Amino acid sequence: MLESNLTGKQKRYLRAMGSTLDPVVQIGKAGVVEAVTDSARDALLARELIKVRVLQNSPSDPKEAIADLAALLQAELVQVIGRNGLLYKCNPDNRKIELP
Repeated sequence: MLESNLTGKQKRYLRAMGSTLDPVVQIGKAGVVEAVTDSARDALLARELIKVRVLQNSPSDPKEAIADLAALLQAELVQVIGRNGLLYKCNPDNRKIELP
């Protein structure tokens, strides 16, 4: 698992922002495939913070699936609660979120 570059205060800030988000990426029965990775990459580029949901029919554990997706995207795994996870990746060209 990758070392996080976010401080506790930054993670709390992102978790608060993420609590109102709806999942934009869903991991289904195929697991973390290229289509899921591509859609997550596009969403991260546009929003910087996304919520990911692992569906019931997914073959892998939600924590593993979300961690794998974060590693593939080189994004920060902010949190995993149940079947939902938050991913953050700063867009250097078009910053939307200013971290404390």
